[in-house]
Amino acid sequence: MAKKSKLVIIPTYNEIENVENIIRAVLALEGEYHILIIDDGSPDGTAEAVKRLAPEFPGRIFIIERSGKLGLGTAYIAGFKWALKKGYDYIFEMDADFSHDPNDLPRLLAACEEGGADFAIGSRYADGVSVVNWPIGRIIMSYYASVYTRTVLRTKIKDSTAGFLCYSRKVLEGIDLDAVKMKGYGFQIEMKYTAVRKGFKVAEVPVIFVNRKAGTSKMSGSIFGEAFWGVIGLRFRKF
Repeated sequence: MAKKSKLVIIPTYNEIENVENIIRAVLALEGEYHILIIDDGSPDGTAEAVKRLAPEFPGRIFIIERSGKLGLGTAYIAGFKWALKKGYDYIFEMDADFSHDPNDLPRLLAACEEGGADFAIGSRYADGVSVVNWPIGRIIMSYYASVYTRTVLRTKIKDSTAGFLCYSRKVLEGIDLDAVKMKGYGFQIEMKYTAVRKGFKVAEVPVIFVNRKAGTSKMSGSIFGEAFWGVIGLRFRKF
């Protein structure tokens, strides 16, 4: 059987302290992973660092440069469309700051390739709470955001806001990407819920989430506000 192609999408904004290291860590894995960086006009030189590194790994590092901060959701949608156009079989989401361990990428892939899932979530809450170095207030907010989402949307997903995923191609082909409305972390909820409502099988793979050591968090109160009200809207959307 032919080897399946794999693309890891990493959105960036001011990740100069992390971007080279995360790229090297992903590309060091067995299995010929490719990387697509989507940079939202980072003034710190993130995009330039990616382009300097690309010749060292011919045909494995790609970048989309956008002008300004256009939102996490729009970055991933742009990446998904690019990946589908290029014919990738598995498309991953992950952060640039090492909060997601690159060594877990093969575990997410295995949940799809060997475990029969259509998409796999790197879940902080599949087996208790697996978060390191987060303030207790943020842990509580994140955990109960997933409880709230699970209750309102009546799903079994324990980590609905997770941003560490593996999608099989057919999931992204089966979703109208232009109809995805939320742009912040609510985007993560909307994508998972839409996939489940369309009948795709999900697996949650327990991972340990480690708070970033370098760079600045992009979280804000408005992100959570969008997710809160967006979940209510999703509950009444027709599919």
